[in-house]
Amino acid sequence: MAFAICPLCEAACGIEVEIESDRIRTIRGDIDDPMSRGYVCPKASLLADLHNDPDRLRTPIVREGSRWQEVSWEIALDRTAHGLTRVRRRHGRNAVGIYYGNPVAHNLGLMTHGLTFAHALRTRNVYSASSADQLPQMLVAFRMFGHLARIPVPDLDRTDFILICGANPVVSNGSLMTAPNMRQRLKAIRGRGGRVVVVDPRRTETAEVADEHIPIRPGTDALLFASMLNVLFAEGLTRQDTLGDRVRHVDVLADVVRDLPPERTARATGVPAATARRLAIEFATTERAAGYGRVGLCTQPHGTLACWLLQALNLVTGHLDQVGGMMFTTPAVNVIGLLSMLGLAGTFDRWRSSVQHLPEFGGDLPIAALADEIETGSEGRVRGLVTMAGNPVLSAPNGRRLDGALATLDFMVSIDPYLNETTRHAHVILPPAPPLSRGHYPLPLYAFSVRNVAKYSAAVVHRHAHERHDWEILSELAGRLFAPPPLRRATAWCLRALTPERLVDALLRIGPYGLSLNALRRSPHGLDLGPLQPGRLIAQLESADRHIDIAPAAFVSEARTQLASHADRDPGSDLVLIGRRQVLSNNSWMHNIDRSMRGPERFTLQVHPDDASRLDLSSGDRVRVESDSGTITVPVEVTIAMTRGVVSLPHGWGHHRDGMRLSVAAQHAGASLNDVTSERHLDKLSGNAAFNGVPVRVQPVSPREWEKDELMYRRKPNVECTDSTLW
Repeated sequence: MAFAICPLCEAACGIEVEIESDRIRTIRGDIDDPMSRGYVCPKASLLADLHNDPDRLRTPIVREGSRWQEVSWEIALDRTAHGLTRVRRRHGRNAVGIYYGNPVAHNLGLMTHGLTFAHALRTRNVYSASSADQLPQMLVAFRMFGHLARIPVPDLDRTDFILICGANPVVSNGSLMTAPNMRQRLKAIRGRGGRVVVVDPRRTETAEVADEHIPIRPGTDALLFASMLNVLFAEGLTRQDTLGDRVRHVDVLADVVRDLPPERTARATGVPAATARRLAIEFATTERAAGYGRVGLCTQPHGTLACWLLQALNLVTGHLDQVGGMMFTTPAVNVIGLLSMLGLAGTFDRWRSSVQHLPEFGGDLPIAALADEIETGSEGRVRGLVTMAGNPVLSAPNGRRLDGALATLDFMVSIDPYLNETTRHAHVILPPAPPLSRGHYPLPLYAFSVRNVAKYSAAVVHRHAHERHDWEILSELAGRLFAPPPLRRATAWCLRALTPERLVDALLRIGPYGLSLNALRRSPHGLDLGPLQPGRLIAQLESADRHIDIAPAAFVSEARTQLASHADRDPGSDLVLIGRRQVLSNNSWMHNIDRSMRGPERFTLQVHPDDASRLDLSSGDRVRVESDSGTITVPVEVTIAMTRGVVSLPHGWGHHRDGMRLSVAAQHAGASLNDVTSERHLDKLSGNAAFNGVPVRVQPVSPREWEKDELMYRRKPNVECTDSTLW
């Protein structure tokens, strides 16, 4: 029996893995893990299937025209280095772009070596999943507290009121919040007499277990929070005594919301004025309360305003940095402090993309700019691309356009275990060894844990002799790219000698608890380091004047320009589209596991019964969903979980494209939500993609039309590789 950490999502649940002859027999929850206490979601058991998936690449492959050939690591790495070097020499270092997906945060080697590699490329064309997810929250943290990662988490174990907005943590087990078994944690809040309130356009799985679900029209959360702040200022229910005189510009915030009472915003938000007033007063008068928002807040045109005003609600009610409120962690490895020491607390708008003029943030450009920068970029046009642990064709806005743009690149390399929608455009694919064959310490996740813990897990199965870990691949590639020829092998050796474990051990030793990797090895279930501590924020403020700016000038300007007109705008009767999470879908890369795809069809357009009646639709009917960006055809699911006027599609589907090797996913292809979202539909302040609130038209499709669309979506047989057997 081996004890490990599930690396699939932010919950970082403890697992027990039973091994026999180096084969994974069973995976179940570790009852002695201090955070998850035996809980695991259904995805954890699928790690064995992921490990044994016959479609998972085990050997590097290179593309010659439309054919793939297996080659040795030496050949693959040499070809990669040659391709990237050629692009850099001909067109400059900014001509090589890099994209990394969110699995980087769940992979110790990619955290220690992948981000360093991206920095070493010295290109302005760096893109990540953050700008399709969390950029507004990071920008708010940067502007208010001086650090892009200084994001508080709810003190779930001690709060008496949790307000959850645009998030579904029962399915996600937290997001920017490491909190396994959210269903039980929310039940515990209610069990001690507390309240759980969910604000969401859809009655999510989290809303189902809450005390109250408040439906809201997509994209209007900022208006709701502004109206709640209006009530608190008008009723004299604000308090910032816990942070002393460290908060600046409260008067400016009060002025911003002065003319936005609930009676004015109710029409736009769909939240009755009485409900907004009651919610504001309950939140302010509960001694221990926390307001938490996530992806739904970020991925809308006013994402930064929504995240800012929710954080302001926490602050003006005295619920920030206090027990039971939104708090800051004390992890065993102080990742946030380390970023500060390296001068990486945050940067903004040092340069802009050449076409849309979207701002840089933390060294990255928004993913919405990538297709432009490949197709029509100016002097720094992207001609070469490195992708790591990401599938932007399915995760980026207007993925269909990006799909076409990738096909025009001079050179592309992907560090990825699958030949998928994105990597099929690569010239070389470098497949890493599977998750359970590598050691793991959730380096960034513990910075957002609802309780301070530390745990390291060694590899539980042996990798094959010819396999490489992600960080080893990057070390070998860095040696070829950045060192002069006589020193390349020595450089690669030095980089490989600096293992992720050695780095973590050093960081643990200088951390607040003085731990070491050996100490964690002696505690295979992990160490409980105690609850979150109040009063952390003031000591960690990194703003220039060591104060909290509750009303950053750029946010105030945008709010004054947008909120009043948004409140007075007729919401109209058009349908708007939102996304949704599913417990067995980890973005796009769990769809090739047979056990995860069993049961009822999950790729459906959820529609409220009244909208279905108006459109003469029933569950199982096929419809065409059309936006200004594109059209897809999908089956309908009629459900009262939806708010009237809102329809919902899950993300991560669309496995119908040619040239992939995903035999299971191809049988459940669905269509991509992001074929109808737009790279022009953004949060203006941050450049984050606005996937939610997209206006769409829904029309029934006849059986004949559906059959024609099915032929379009049905992918050709799996691509074949020529095995040169070079081992």
